Amino acid sequence: MNRNRRFALATLACTLAAAFAPHAMAQAFPDKPVTFIVPFAAGSATDQLARALGQAMTLETKQPVVIDNKPGANAFIGAQAAAKAKNDGYTVFITTNTTHAANEHLFKKLPYDPVKDFEPVTLIGRGGQIMVVNNSLPVNSVGDFIKLAKSKPGRLTFGSGSSSSRIAGELFKQMSGTYIVNIPYRSNPPAVTDLLAGIIDVMITDMATGLPQVKGGKLKALGVSTTKRSPLAPEIPTISEAGVKGYEMTYWFAAYVPAGTPAPVVARLNELLVKAIRSPGANSTFFGPTGTEALTSTPDDLRKFQAAESQKWAAIIKSSGIEKE
Repeated sequence: MNRNRRFALATLACTLAAAFAPHAMAQAFPDKPVTFIVPFAAGSATDQLARALGQAMTLETKQPVVIDNKPGANAFIGAQAAAKAKNDGYTVFITTNTTHAANEHLFKKLPYDPVKDFEPVTLIGRGGQIMVVNNSLPVNSVGDFIKLAKSKPGRLTFGSGSSSSRIAGELFKQMSGTYIVNIPYRSNPPAVTDLLAGIIDVMITDMATGLPQVKGGKLKALGVSTTKRSPLAPEIPTISEAGVKGYEMTYWFAAYVPAGTPAPVVARLNELLVKAIRSPGANSTFFGPTGTEALTSTPDDLRKFQAAESQKWAAIIKSSGIEKE
């Protein structure tokens, strides 16, 4: 009887230990450096955001946050690396609608599954884009650009280093009745570099990447992709009011971890990232200067949001006439 009782108590102790282990691990998390994988190049909006959040999270946890940029292949490289990382919470994927809403409708086959391979953590933000051209291009407005493009069908080029930038350009083509050739890039910063050099003619890129070049007098801004003018540059009209009525294109940021990450760790990461997103430091270094709207969510709300956004981007891509590659 005593032997059976001891066995039962030992079994109960093991069960309780197993049940409370994830919670204990979450309470101690993080006790070593955390890595943020970014699927775009250094200098991109997502990279700037990850660095701002990393700094805020380090202040909270006293643990370093390492930014690991893995650009290229339509963000496949970064997404695949994040999906295959150890699911202990120490690798976080800071990404956008490119990997988790658009790519699945642009390509016949992905090297990752945007739903099955990841656990949602939180929404981070939403932003608009800006249409910029090389200073030497003889245009000063969206209307001027449309006239020039129509006079040279297929001879002007637009760069894109993300699905948001690509679809923004394709939607502009469709709604303006122009034919401009897309030149794909690993990320938006190298595309902007070629735009500055006159290798390509136009881009619709994120504000964080494009607006500083406009403010510095290195590129000309023709319009912003949101329905309202940006408070950062109220003198720049929206693309809609400047000639392409009804045009709108925004993008979003979110955080994910590899599938199978323990729920208590996901909850702890959600808590830390929400604090980081709402921190004065992140606002002063990223959200404020780029005009990006800060957003937060529960993991479950992000899961539902992602599903709805996937349907939305599927409709945009289909209406733009883009065939899966």
